[in-house]
Amino acid sequence: MAASLPDSGFDYVTAFYDPLARLVYGRALQRAQQAALAAGLSLAGQPRVLVVGGGSGWVLGEVLHRCPHAHIVYLEASPRMLARSQVWLTQHWPQAAGQVEFRLGTEPALESAEQFDVLVTFFLLDLFEPERLRQLVAGLGAARVPGGAWLLADFGPPRRWWHRLLLQLMYGFFGLTTGISARQRPPIEAELARLGLRPTPAGQFFGGMVEASVWREQLSQPQ
Repeated sequence: MAASLPDSGFDYVTAFYDPLARLVYGRALQRAQQAALAAGLSLAGQPRVLVVGGGSGWVLGEVLHRCPHAHIVYLEASPRMLARSQVWLTQHWPQAAGQVEFRLGTEPALESAEQFDVLVTFFLLDLFEPERLRQLVAGLGAARVPGGAWLLADFGPPRRWWHRLLLQLMYGFFGLTTGISARQRPPIEAELARLGLRPTPAGQFFGGMVEASVWREQLSQPQ
């Protein structure tokens, strides 16, 4: 049960999470997510998409805009965030209600046989201390079809003094309000690389503090 705490604690910030993000970062976080989706979500047909920790739900519209016939599992550990996402879909994309399955929980809530063409983790993996991050990445990776894309938008490794300062303030604030387990940015890239994935950059935002990328297996070079 303890594994769900870093996400479920976001119940306490549901009402002001999006306005706070816009106040601090403007539209940089949204632009990073849109860039990752534009680079990695161009599948025809009815792809299966797993969105983990989608927050207030606006990202659903971005996914459906690019893949109108996608089947989406929207996995969220915060009951209030999940409810907010359901309301968002009803108000903005009611015609897609049958394509989106809202599911409360973390990666153990996935069925053992479930496989997805695309994984979407936006501003999620930075919440966990390294041991929990490794467990989470392994669990989600097991649900990805071979060759499937893992779309990432998150805070990159801090390269400037103000990156480090802002991250320190963020971890202090969300540690107090949500109980996230991380106290500093964990080794996100190293854990994805452990699965044999390699990134294709999709953009940098907010002075390089925020990054978007698409992770896949590295294609072998022809002999």
